[in-house]
Amino acid sequence: MPVINRIAEFQDDMTAWRRDFHQHPELNFQEVRTAGIVAEKLREFGCDEVITGMATTGVVGVIRGRGEGGAIGLRADMDALPIHEESGVPHASLTPGVMHACGHDGHTAMLLGAARYLAETRNFSGTAYMIFQPAEEMGGGGEVMVKEGLFERFPMDRVFGLHNWPGAPEGTFLWRVGPVMAAVADIRITVTGKGAHGAMPHQGNDPIVIASQIVTAFQSIVARNVEPVEAGVITIGKIEGGMAFNVIPEVVNLRGTARWYLPEVGDILESKVRALATGIAAAYGAEAEVHFDRMYPATINEEASTALAAEAARAVAGDAKVERLAKPTMGGEDFSFMLNAKDGAYLMLGAGRTAADPQVHHPRYDFNDAVMPLGASWWATMVERQLPRRG
Repeated sequence: MPVINRIAEFQDDMTAWRRDFHQHPELNFQEVRTAGIVAEKLREFGCDEVITGMATTGVVGVIRGRGEGGAIGLRADMDALPIHEESGVPHASLTPGVMHACGHDGHTAMLLGAARYLAETRNFSGTAYMIFQPAEEMGGGGEVMVKEGLFERFPMDRVFGLHNWPGAPEGTFLWRVGPVMAAVADIRITVTGKGAHGAMPHQGNDPIVIASQIVTAFQSIVARNVEPVEAGVITIGKIEGGMAFNVIPEVVNLRGTARWYLPEVGDILESKVRALATGIAAAYGAEAEVHFDRMYPATINEEASTALAAEAARAVAGDAKVERLAKPTMGGEDFSFMLNAKDGAYLMLGAGRTAADPQVHHPRYDFNDAVMPLGASWWATMVERQLPRRG
């Protein structure tokens, strides 16, 4: 069963939807236009129910098959990123400083394509839930939907997600059991010393020197505290302090991220970040205020669900195009909240045109429309295989 013929017939429609979303990107919990179009199309397709307003702008479409059966959920994210687009494509963002740099426009269009096909054919028994989630990038919309009762209102056996992956060849599916993406923390540290004239440092307490010592010390946290066969990352990506070349500032702010897979590794990273920052500052007679905000847990694929997802991918793309993801990525994903609450799996869909393609979160990135029939067919095949028609 390759790409579903009916889905291939409306590839042009999916492309038009995707490019419209791309031209009108919306940030987290602001996806009003996008959610409105999604809800309108789900009603147009004939979904049995269309529920709006979950997590502010989330949408759930309910499609019932022919007869009683189980239920699965299919999830796509809708939000964009605060990046100024430089792709130069005709359908580039019309909103300065905001663009679909992660392909959520394509995810939304693919799931709409699957919804159209499933509502039209209903070649399954049971219920398929089309979950259009807001605020994946920064707002934790997946967590909000779970807290607002997603799985209680829409009881399902499993839930599945799909992400385009320009680093893999076009049309390949990548799967992995266990960790597939990392847990994420936001690190914010304020070092407060004493300002002074740059020519008279003895009259102050230089927070730039102290902050530099903290950043250097952080390099030992993973290397000397985390078991070598496990994984962890601490990166300080932003340092702010001072306004003039000859003035020692009073305050320096550090901003960074931590990533890990195992919860116990996350605990080590947090405790060491706090201890080193406050201890080093105290040793210099200064103060450090530390915030280690855990944003997303690790994305963990359940074994049986992953096998079902990979089987559907083979049915659509063929055995040669379905590969095990050799290593998980340290990127983060809030679908993890759904997988913490419900069995499921998260796969990658290769979308690379060439080896030089811009990757996600790049200002020149643009979703590869050629993979949409594959993604939509995978969604639909998941439903038809897991909820086979009875009688």
